Amino acid sequence: MTGNSVRKEPCSTCPYRLDVPSGVWASHEYEKLRPYDLPTGDQPVGTFGCHATPEHYCHGWAVVHSSRGGQHELLALRIWRPKGGIPPAAVPLFASGNEAADWGQADIEDPSPEALAAVRRLLRKYDRLEGDREAWLDDEEAS
Repeated sequence: MTGNSVRKEPCSTCPYRLDVPSGVWASHEYEKLRPYDLPTGDQPVGTFGCHATPEHYCHGWAVVHSSRGGQHELLALRIWRPKGGIPPAAVPLFASGNEAADWGQADIEDPSPEALAAVRRLLRKYDRLEGDREAWLDDEEAS
C-alpha cells in the first residue's frame, strides 16, 4: 500500500457492505476480516487495503473496526494513523469482520448471478486480478 488514507466510501464490492452479494471474493479473502474482531492486542499489526484500490485503507474495515471501541480498537490504526482520519460510514456495513466473512463465504460454492457479474466487472476493470481472469471468464462462456 503506497498511501495511508481511508477511502471516503467503500468500493462497490467491499466485503463489509451489506448490499454486496455473497461469494464475490475467494474464501481466504473473507478469512482476512476475522482477526480484526479479536481483542486489540491479538489483532494483526498490518493494515487492510481496499480490494479495488489497494493504495488506500479499506473504508469498510476502518469504519467497522473503529466503531467497536474498548478492547476491540484497531491495533493497526493505532500504529498506522490514516491521513484525514476515518470517515463516517457511507453505506450500511456489517457490524463485524465475522459477520461480513460469514455472509461473503455463504454462497462461494454457488454464487448468484449478481455475484458472478460483480466478479466479471472486477476482472475487466483491474488488471492486477489477472491470475483469476481465465477461470472466471471461462465460466462465463460456459454459462
